[in-house]
Amino acid sequence: MARWFILAGLILVVIGVVLHTMPWLLSWFGRLPGDIRYESGQTRVFVPLSSMILVSVILTLVLNLFSR
Repeated sequence: MARWFILAGLILVVIGVVLHTMPWLLSWFGRLPGDIRYESGQTRVFVPLSSMILVSVILTLVLNLFSR
């Protein structure tokens, strides 16, 4: 179990470094068709439906590959 935590930490560090040095790589995230944005005066509501569906599908595929 400790190895999984170390691996997850290393993956998070790599993602953090990539996002810090190249922020344009994920500029599309949150702007997909199906993501709901509502702005009115001082009220802002953001519901990233299609972005979270995409993340769910990718994580499901990755976890299914590792579990076999």
